[in-house]
Amino acid sequence: MTEFIEETCDAVVVGAGHAGVEAALALSRTGLKTVMLTLNLDSIAFMACNPSIGGTAKGQIVREIDALGGEMGVNADKALLQIRMLNRGKGAAVQSLRGQADKNLYHRLMKKTLEETPNLKILQGEAVEILTENGQVAGVKTAFGGVIKCRAVVLCTGVYLNGSVIAGEWQRSSGPNGFSPANLLTANLIDLGFNVRRFKTGTPARVDKRTIDFSGLEIQNGETDVYPFSYLTDRLPEKQTPCYLTYTTEKTHEIIRANLHRSPLYSGQIKGTGPRYCPSIEDKVVRFADKDRHQLFLEPEGADTNEIYVQGLSTSLPHDVQKAMYRTVKGLERCEIMRYAYAIEYDCIDSLDLYPTLEYKRIKGLYSAGQINGTSGYEEAAAQGLIAGLNASLALRGEEPFTLSRDDGYIGVLIDDLTTKGTNEPYRMMTSRAEYRIVLRQDNTDLRLTEKAMRTGLISEKRKAVFEKRKAEYEKATAEINKPFKPKACEKLLWEFGFPAAQAALSAGDLVRRGIPLKKIAEELNILDGISPQIVETVEIDAKYAGYIIKEQEQIDKAKKLEEKLLPDNIDYLKMEGLRLEARQKLDKIRPKNLGQAGRISGVSPADIAVLMVYLKN
Repeated sequence: MTEFIEETCDAVVVGAGHAGVEAALALSRTGLKTVMLTLNLDSIAFMACNPSIGGTAKGQIVREIDALGGEMGVNADKALLQIRMLNRGKGAAVQSLRGQADKNLYHRLMKKTLEETPNLKILQGEAVEILTENGQVAGVKTAFGGVIKCRAVVLCTGVYLNGSVIAGEWQRSSGPNGFSPANLLTANLIDLGFNVRRFKTGTPARVDKRTIDFSGLEIQNGETDVYPFSYLTDRLPEKQTPCYLTYTTEKTHEIIRANLHRSPLYSGQIKGTGPRYCPSIEDKVVRFADKDRHQLFLEPEGADTNEIYVQGLSTSLPHDVQKAMYRTVKGLERCEIMRYAYAIEYDCIDSLDLYPTLEYKRIKGLYSAGQINGTSGYEEAAAQGLIAGLNASLALRGEEPFTLSRDDGYIGVLIDDLTTKGTNEPYRMMTSRAEYRIVLRQDNTDLRLTEKAMRTGLISEKRKAVFEKRKAEYEKATAEINKPFKPKACEKLLWEFGFPAAQAALSAGDLVRRGIPLKKIAEELNILDGISPQIVETVEIDAKYAGYIIKEQEQIDKAKKLEEKLLPDNIDYLKMEGLRLEARQKLDKIRPKNLGQAGRISGVSPADIAVLMVYLKN
């Protein structure tokens, strides 16, 4: 095939899923000429699985993406069908926003955003080779023979690399939702030194809303008294579309057990490793044999379609089994399936081959983000795309890289887990992965991150103005709730809530810690006038958990001391005496930047860290 110069630019983003769009926007918005190469323009920001944004821990990630100048939260708010706060009955640290999105509208909004962004060219085509010269990126070759010359590449291939869709005995080379797979790039990645493995995920069927009996199902309405995903969004939609809760039945489980021999998951047809925290229904029935039912959610796919997503009923069973199985669920007795469920296997890389910047260790200028790094979920992908694109941009501009630590945000936890610990199964973020989650709440993401991101060039003037207004409000509110009041001023509040009279001055924060709502305190003491409800919520949480926050900050400060002890790049771990063999091998592969990162590597013990500390002293 005749080669030709398709384009000359600063950077190429391969893929246009949730990682790809954030990477492309981060590069182009910081002034770099960027080409986003995608197999199909109709798959831009496509929600191949659940029609939702956010969720437990994922809501925090979306808000962090927004605080850093990303796009996911902005368009998620515009495409909302409903939004809810999960875990309201638990502490603020584990509460998370989850929004049902109109998936076609979200795709259109993101495509329009990309098309209207200066410095960005969108090109339909398949990448088949990453071109390099002297250990550095030089360009990308397409299946049509086009060569795009560039100085940086961000790989955001999602589940398309050698994608294979499976349902029962049927199997086909395909990407999700019938989109074409990318079958030619994996061989090149192996030649470039990547360690490639095979992962698997799946999706439930979509059923026709008109064939569902909702009358006996539990309704789940949206909420209008929550804040949006983006700090740039003024208001949420008041009219929201409901979801519904239902359950599998013993008959459902009987059908599954009777057809396990036809399940690719158990026949050995599926070789890829599946997600632990989002198993198929046949996996749940086998692993949790004592349960007589499993929870399912019926979620709308969009305002312009009758398709309903059956959350919790993912499967790769044959179509005839699926049809019988779905009709055993309460409310779905007469349902008509519009799209059958399937599993998809795909190639991905070992994330330990990446630096915390998400740059590939062997080739300068080659970055990787999203499901190719072994993660699952739109939110995790978008976060990585933002960080990878931003670091590619900073490197090309001769600036220092931008990384987040575990105490900066969930994104820092995510990337540290990937590049320090690695993953042997599709990685999913959860609040339990973040050791500092009382500090890393979703209500304070801009106060934690926006100022850090100012130097990157990704924070727009509009976003900066919104942040500075909120920061000033926060500082004013914090000062007001810490201001002491004479015992007499607090007497009525204390009596009303059953507390004895105060013997010394009390602040509003002191009263909050006694369990008195801040709204009631503010009315009585005439404070926080003109402060937005979101800021009032944040300072109330700060006051309520002040003791825990202080303890967490002490832990952060202690951990930072190890992070400050940098490890030279030229250490020969394999020859270092005193280290155990496993530690030598792991340290040599991962090449940690500091003692803190070294201590988080699986297989590196405290005794090994002590050896490294002696080495640094000498």
